[in-house]
Order: sequence, then structure tokens, then C-alpha cells
Amino acid sequence: MSIRAILVITELTLREVLRRRLLWVLLGLSAVSVLFVGWVVTQLVAQARDSGMDEARVMLGVSQVLVIIAFMFSFVLAMSGAFLAAPAVASDVESGVALAMLARPISRADLVLGRWLGLSLVTGGYAVVSAALAIGVVALVSGYVPPDPVTAIACLVGQSIATLTLALALGTRLPSMSAGAIAVVAFGGAWLGGFLGSVAGLLRAQAIVPTLDIVRFLFPTDLLWRGVIHGLEPPIIQLLARGVDRGSYAYDPFVALTPVPTEAVLWSIAWIVLVLAGGVLAFRRREL
Repeated sequence: MSIRAILVITELTLREVLRRRLLWVLLGLSAVSVLFVGWVVTQLVAQARDSGMDEARVMLGVSQVLVIIAFMFSFVLAMSGAFLAAPAVASDVESGVALAMLARPISRADLVLGRWLGLSLVTGGYAVVSAALAIGVVALVSGYVPPDPVTAIACLVGQSIATLTLALALGTRLPSMSAGAIAVVAFGGAWLGGFLGSVAGLLRAQAIVPTLDIVRFLFPTDLLWRGVIHGLEPPIIQLLARGVDRGSYAYDPFVALTPVPTEAVLWSIAWIVLVLAGGVLAFRRREL
């Protein structure tokens, strides 16, 4: 494994993404979406204040709009990362490009790691710019600034890189369409596990909760989603939730009473490393 070779593959990956103009299309769509959200929030806030609603409730409503935006954006990031990463190695093999590249002093591990690093930079950069733009526009038009936007954005980036890593690893052995589809379904399944956990809590069906927790830990994006919510919600949300029934909100996909645990962050990082290592190993054993 060579650091220089990995960086060369990373540079080639970045050039390919820019040449396809997909990143510019996504940024353009994000800009349009953020402008639309800014206009909607402006109208909502103006009408709420005109009706005499107190400022705390106005900010509460704005925070929930921001959480819903983050929820939709997390799915966009997951699908973008999955369908960028799935063909990254698979298409090289199918087109014969991998044979030409590996004939040089570039190992299979260099190819996989370089592709992963390049795509992670693209996806992570896109997530940071788009999320910061959305938070900034909402703050500008409403005055609401989330308590911890840095953590929220970091967790969004972690979600996208985890999905991208799974798609890339699967793409070392599976066709690109299959790898991308599995990664997106896994992302949705993890979120569904968290949502069903909240339903189980409300119905007092505690026996099924450990099984749902296993689903969430097998693909840790829902664990990071809690960090996104906690970074965007005002303290009043957490106070109100504590005043109702803390247990019923433990798995709610739109309420996070506590910051994302350090153990969950460490597990998410370890999970990405393990899956990436598995992809490298699988590609080494593949016949080209």
C-alpha cells in the first residue's frame, strides 16, 4: 500500500466527479431548495408573529422545520453517496480500467482506498456546504440559531460516509446497481429500526427493542441521526419532552434528549474502518 498511489487515485476520482458535473447539479438543486425553504420560513415566521404568537413558540416551530429539512437531506446524501460509490470500483472492473491501472505500481488496496477517499471528500464537502447554507439561511430569515450546528453537520457527514463506504465495499464484488440499492435499503432499514423502536416504547412492547437496537448498530446511521437532531433542537424541546414521558421519546426519530454517546461515535468510526477493510480484502480476492 502506497500513500502516494492512494492520493493519485483520489485526485483521479475528484476529476472524474467534476467532469461528470453531478456535483454541480446537486449543488444547484440544493441552492434552489434552500432558497425555497428560506422563503417558506420567512412567511411562516412573519405570519406567526403577526398573529401574536410568543417568540419561544415561533423558534420552536422553526427548529422543527430545520429538523425535517435535515431528515430529507440525510436521505439525499445517502442516495448520492451510495450511487456515486457503488460503481467506483465495479465500473473499473467491468470496463477493464482496473487491469490497466493495476498493471502499474498500484495495488488493489490503493485503488479502493483512493476511490473511497476521493468520494468521501466530495460527499462530505457537499454535505458541509449544503447543510451550512440551509442553517445560515434559516438563521438569517428567522433569527433561530441551533444550539450545536457543528455537531449536527458532522453527524450528517458521518451518515453519508457510512452509506458510501458500504456501497463501495459491496461494489468490489457485486454489480454497481445491486451494491447501491443494498446500501440505500440498509440506510432506510437503520432509520426504520429507530422509528419502530419509538413505536415499541409507546406500545410498551419492550421485548422487541433489543432486536431493533441490533439493527441500528449493524448500520449505525440512525445512531448518528440522533446527533443531528440534538444539535438542531432548542433546549425547550428537550425540557418539554422530559416533562411528558422521557421513556417514550428514547427512540423517537425526531427527538433526541441527550447528545449522541461517545460510544456510538466511536462505533460508527470503527464500523466504517471495518467495512472498508472488508471491501479491500474482498477486492484482493476477486479475479479480474
